[in-house]
Amino acid sequence: MKLSVKRFACILGFSLLAVQTAGAENLSIATGGTGGVYYPIGGGMASILSKKVPGMEATAEVTGGSVDNLKLVGSDDSYIGMTMSDAALDAYQGKDKFKGNKQALRTLMIMYPNSMHVVTLQGKNIEKFADLKGKRISTGSPGSATEVMAFRQLEAAGLDRDKDVQRERLSVAESVNALKDNKIDAFFWVGGLPTAAVTDLANTPGTTLLMIDNAELVPAMNEKYGKLYVQSVIGKDVYRGMKTDNKNANVMNLLVANEEMDDKTAYNIVKTIFESRDDLIAVHKITADFALDKQKSAASPIPFHPGAAKYFQERGVSLD
Repeated sequence: MKLSVKRFACILGFSLLAVQTAGAENLSIATGGTGGVYYPIGGGMASILSKKVPGMEATAEVTGGSVDNLKLVGSDDSYIGMTMSDAALDAYQGKDKFKGNKQALRTLMIMYPNSMHVVTLQGKNIEKFADLKGKRISTGSPGSATEVMAFRQLEAAGLDRDKDVQRERLSVAESVNALKDNKIDAFFWVGGLPTAAVTDLANTPGTTLLMIDNAELVPAMNEKYGKLYVQSVIGKDVYRGMKTDNKNANVMNLLVANEEMDDKTAYNIVKTIFESRDDLIAVHKITADFALDKQKSAASPIPFHPGAAKYFQERGVSLD
């Protein structure tokens, strides 16, 4: 059977496309909601990995947050994901939201600290954490580590999450809109500084942002769940309307992969991120916290991936 030149060219084109597609290494980056910090950072990572790692095609995915990300990464080695260290430890050990379902995880890198925001507005009669009792609050979206940490803070404060508050499960963007519309009185959000959705709330005409101190809850949280949380401060210059610094709880963020990810891929991801840090800082300034001297086994509750460890070793970093 003879083929026309046109038909042959068409078949050849499809064949080449199939070869190119088969040769490409697809990587999905599990991030969070569009109003948070994970998503823009994930988009920045996807861009630099696609441009600078030969054969890699990376995309950032919107998710519910850390818990969803850990499930995706644990079930598929074509994913990497951002997560808070407390949720990562639960997943690694098969506890809490991962009860009986341990996830095969490895740390690629330690990123930056997340700050617990307990957010309300002037006029809501909430000035301290205990004032949340009886209020309408959002504790974060169902697939988020915000919810995990919010529940632990309520517990540390002696508040029953089901009886002492009227609880919604909203993303940070949804929480901001609900607070503006007087549908809730306060919300929890754990994220990098500044978080775009909180900045939007602070800049809304006719509103005065109030950040509720929560650092005093850290000792009780660490006593029960391990030394995962740190007392810190959100400076009064971070969000418009803050009258004083906010004393808050911090938790570290990790970038994680499935333990089955091959060493070369893990090495290339970490190497490219660290060597393209200026590109990421242009996306979000919190990535200035990405630092080689923060890569320590003691700072991550799960082991480092061998491919990542190889890169850090080459850079003279001791993980021990």
